[in-house]
Amino acid sequence: MATRKILILGASYGSLLATKLLMAGHTVKMICLPNEAELFNSEGAIVRMPVKGREGLVEVRSRDLPGKLSAGGPDSANPADYDLIALAMQEPQYRSPGVRELLDKVAKSRVPCMSIMNMPPLPYLKRIPGLNADGLRNCFTDASVWDSFDPKTLTLCSPDPQAFRPPEEKVNVLQVRLPTNFKAARFDSEAHTAILRELAADIEAVRFAVGGEKIELPVKLKVHDSVFVPLAKWAMLVAGNYRCVQATEMRPIKDAVHSDLEASRSVYQWVVKLCVGLGASEKDMVPFEKYANAALSLGSPSSAARALAAGAPNIERVDLLVKTIAGQKGEKLAELDKTVELVNGWLEKNRAKAA
Repeated sequence: MATRKILILGASYGSLLATKLLMAGHTVKMICLPNEAELFNSEGAIVRMPVKGREGLVEVRSRDLPGKLSAGGPDSANPADYDLIALAMQEPQYRSPGVRELLDKVAKSRVPCMSIMNMPPLPYLKRIPGLNADGLRNCFTDASVWDSFDPKTLTLCSPDPQAFRPPEEKVNVLQVRLPTNFKAARFDSEAHTAILRELAADIEAVRFAVGGEKIELPVKLKVHDSVFVPLAKWAMLVAGNYRCVQATEMRPIKDAVHSDLEASRSVYQWVVKLCVGLGASEKDMVPFEKYANAALSLGSPSSAARALAAGAPNIERVDLLVKTIAGQKGEKLAELDKTVELVNGWLEKNRAKAA
């Protein structure tokens, strides 16, 4: 098996993908904040995840894995040196000083790049037939950071696994709450897609030693031929994550979905229908029942809602993106309009405070 070199921008969510790649023996460099880099370099990454049929969480330490992990700031890596680059930061972070310049180098290197953001990068939206991508620029914090990308070298991977940093732990600890799979769309090029398929097979083959036995760990990388597969996340985000945002407070995802299950179902199905109208197949999408069942375990507000409550002046606007795409197709949904208004209200308030 060839050892691949992978660059990951972002260390919170990025450390989950990194750990899966390290288990398969690959070399990973993570780009993160100075205090994070220092910890990852001195103590490694620690990921805890639930495993079906086992009590408690299984802990994986990067220090004990065959692959090599390093971490540094945006100026510590040359994108051209890597086989694959993963974008694992939130969309507003790509315009930060240092990160913006690195992202531009990533684009110009033409190294295959896989985004695992909830917000699909603008160049990826150009791969979806019939969308007016230029009409979607206002949904991004700063759309110009994506201008150097060739859509052919960029793909999208749905960040379905739910993970968080336990607040009482150091920042190199990540806990997986919902151990589902990363679902990536293929690249335009066969050679680039082959790298993804190879990494997916390597991750699939790994067995992890726990208490004298070798077990299979959840969270795999799955590669799909359809560019629409990662869009399955949109229905979940619009029906759950963004509906955590209320006028004066935030509610848990579980409540956003289950306090009025029929309302949630109708929002969810409307987004699925929009994706199918763009060209997705029903089988690319996740059935509502499966999502609603998973939402029962999500007892805290979404990361977008938590960021707004903490005063963030910008968040990923998948709510606005879906509304704008629907508008291009002559569709609208009152419940989504209400969500977009609520999010706009929090952002205006947060920006006024920050000014």
